[in-house]
Amino acid sequence: MEQREASKDAVMTRIGQAVMLLHGGDREEARNRFGALWAEIGERGDALHRCTLAHYMADTQDDPEDELAWDLRALAAAEGLAGARPTEPAVSRDALAVRAFFPSLHLNLAADYLTLRRTEAARTHLDRAWEAVGALDDDGYGGGVRAALGRLELRMGGSGTQR
Repeated sequence: MEQREASKDAVMTRIGQAVMLLHGGDREEARNRFGALWAEIGERGDALHRCTLAHYMADTQDDPEDELAWDLRALAAAEGLAGARPTEPAVSRDALAVRAFFPSLHLNLAADYLTLRRTEAARTHLDRAWEAVGALDDDGYGGGVRAALGRLELRMGGSGTQR
């Protein structure tokens, strides 16, 4: 268990370093690092790692279809973790942590589908994001996600406020 935690921290640290590159404007290097990490952890790796990595990897994509594919990977990993049986403490901690990702994951998917002019799918994911928003804290992250949901709601012709 202790080795799993140390390994997990190292992977999350590396993801965090790539996220800093992304937020600093170096999308190409962030994409390269995320790609190398994905090659290491793969489709069967730790679900929280896959979810986090795919969530950010989507933001490095130039093609909207590629962005959608990475966002779908992130959602699949999150759903797998959320549905996992908490047989060990690390799984239950991860399952709790991933709950706060769902509003953002569905928001990103709604935006992807809207970009691809698939408005019905966009509406479905925007509605799911609103349904999951209760998992967010009343902090900067939660406020940012709620504001982004409101903006996307307005773009889609809604009221821009949580229903």
